Amino acid sequence: MKFLTTGVLALSLVLTVQPVRAQSAPGAASETPAEPANAGQAVAQLPEIVVSASRIPLRAKAVGSAVTVITAEEIERKQVRVLSDLLREVPGIAVHRSGTVGTLTAVRIRGSEHGHTLVLIDGVKVNDPSSSGAIYNFADLLAGDIERVEILRGPQSGLYGSDAIGGVIHITTRKGQGPVTANASVEGGSFGTGSVSAGIRGGGRDHHFSLGAAGLRASGISIAAGDEKDGYRNQTYSAKLGLRPADGLEFELNGRYVKARVETDNVPADNDDRTDSDQAMGRGLLKYSLFDGDWRHALGAAVQRKRRTVVSSWGTTEYDGRKTRFDYETNLFFETTAVADASHAVTFVAEQEKDSQKSGATASDVANYGYSGEYQLGVWDQLHLSGSVRHDDNERFKDTTTFRVTAAYVVERSGTRFHGGYGTGVKNPTLSHLFQQFGRVGPNPDVEPEESRGWDIGVEQSLMEDRLSLDVTYFNNRPTSLIYWNDAGTPYDWQDPETGDDDFYDNLEGTSRIRGLELTLRATPAEGWNLSAQYTYTDAKDPDGQPLPRRAEHVASLNLGYSFAGGKAGVDLGIDYNGKQLNLATDPVMIDDFVLVNVAAGYKLGRQVELFGRIDNLFDEDYEEIPGYRTTGIGFHAGVRGTFELFR
Repeated sequence: MKFLTTGVLALSLVLTVQPVRAQSAPGAASETPAEPANAGQAVAQLPEIVVSASRIPLRAKAVGSAVTVITAEEIERKQVRVLSDLLREVPGIAVHRSGTVGTLTAVRIRGSEHGHTLVLIDGVKVNDPSSSGAIYNFADLLAGDIERVEILRGPQSGLYGSDAIGGVIHITTRKGQGPVTANASVEGGSFGTGSVSAGIRGGGRDHHFSLGAAGLRASGISIAAGDEKDGYRNQTYSAKLGLRPADGLEFELNGRYVKARVETDNVPADNDDRTDSDQAMGRGLLKYSLFDGDWRHALGAAVQRKRRTVVSSWGTTEYDGRKTRFDYETNLFFETTAVADASHAVTFVAEQEKDSQKSGATASDVANYGYSGEYQLGVWDQLHLSGSVRHDDNERFKDTTTFRVTAAYVVERSGTRFHGGYGTGVKNPTLSHLFQQFGRVGPNPDVEPEESRGWDIGVEQSLMEDRLSLDVTYFNNRPTSLIYWNDAGTPYDWQDPETGDDDFYDNLEGTSRIRGLELTLRATPAEGWNLSAQYTYTDAKDPDGQPLPRRAEHVASLNLGYSFAGGKAGVDLGIDYNGKQLNLATDPVMIDDFVLVNVAAGYKLGRQVELFGRIDNLFDEDYEEIPGYRTTGIGFHAGVRGTFELFR
């Protein structure tokens, strides 16, 4: 009954909000996302261009897949310091943090495993090849230099290959443009928390640059029940450069380095465990276009490396994971105005990836060659269709062919947009699954790739001259051969007939069923007001009909923002609800539901300086996302930031 009340509340709130509604335009668009017409209303207007739903930038209305866009203005207004805190407000997403800030943070899309989410930062695939599920740990991703985030839901292997069973999260950092400006901020607050950031950026027609640095430090609390505090510190450095030496020719280079230390406990023991990590990533991209941009080419190279040193009561273990990628992409655009006034885009991509990992005396690597093609069709600027197919030639696994088709149909007169898609996905076993030793347990070289097929269908309705909109989407995914840790006493018990060992990575026989409903609402009910809400229902069952662990059936959020005093002042209220969920099959206890309330406010002293403050967990909710791993209560934070134009 408690959830029923919450669900009704979420639905009623959802009746006053709007996801982004696309403006009329061809399916293909320029590569630079359009800036919001009014920065104060950016959250209530879906950005016009979406860059991750296809191999080419698309007008939002032409996208058939389910996608959510987060802007820099939204990050700043809500005073988010770690991006995962804002992802909790995205439909279809569940976030799990193993304690306080800095601890392992997993993100699941539509009930999939957290290793089924492909994460890119400025085009670099950042999933860690040395982790057990090739996951990306969102704990160390500071949000200060992020320009936009696109969350693409549903199987996307037809575009991106392995790891994209649940979806894709594409993060773009800030790009310099206009006069050279410098920015800086400093903040302090509860639990010994302090953060600083600084940057300089600028650009013109033929160049752009952006340099930044940020730091976050917290003394924290004891994650286990005890007195020894578990702290966290993070240093992040980033750079982005671009040159246009001639018309049609561009060169871009970006890099990012993150160094972090997090102290943890071996719950329930209150001890001195810690993890030191550093991650370096970079990408170079050469772009060349012909025929006024109708034929484009891009040649890229990317590398990322993550090293971790885990110090625990069991000893010290070092992990080293690397990924390199070389890719070529070509796009051809043309129109057939005499035939259905149609626009066309054809894309071909070839890429080579190599993953390697080292842990102790174990070292291994795997190479993959991928080839994909995509076709986009827009008819009468109303019907937008896409189809993509990808073939992966892997040196260790069987070759796979995946695909994706999408459709969007716009009824301009009524403000209605229908959208949907169907796709297949694949997730290759990680090098850790295949080769890493776990104490007495040896590796399992016979683990097979995970596969899935999934579809969604939805309708988006805009009202009140696009000031209010509702999107309703149903999704249905069918993953097979899920990889799991085969522990004695679980429903998936297995024992090696020769050694008698009963802990192992193995495939779960049969097909799991994950289905659900996403409701999204955004609105600008009056001048200065922004309202958004989302509710997600997820029904996730294994092949035997038992609930899959750590998938809450009900997740909802509400956000209300108000800007006043001519835009000089603003306040933001956020409410996040996470429903009950089963922990792990090895620890079958229910995790209680919880509600988090956060408040943020800011005031501008002129055009260059702003004072800000926020209260996290306003009502001091006592909750756990993982049983036994404590979280912080109410916290107060305040700071100042400034932006200054140089070389006037």
